[in-house]
Amino acid sequence: MAGPHSSSMSDNTASVGALSKQLLSQLPEDSAIWNSLKQAIATSSGFRRWQLERNVDGSLSGMSLDHSVRYYLRETLETLAY
Repeated sequence: MAGPHSSSMSDNTASVGALSKQLLSQLPEDSAIWNSLKQAIATSSGFRRWQLERNVDGSLSGMSLDHSVRYYLRETLETLAY
């Protein structure tokens, strides 16, 4: 006997599969958007100031621009969440 959630589970699996295909089809477009956004963030005064503060203690040494921007965004969002 099927439980009350068995049909919704298969529906969810189908939805996730369709969503994954949709996301994969957007990947090149999303990549271009991320690259553009990353460059805009990297030239902002806030990012440059954050970078200077972090480079004093060497915590950003050897970090790629992609990783640095992600780290900056994570720290900024965590700060805003408080």
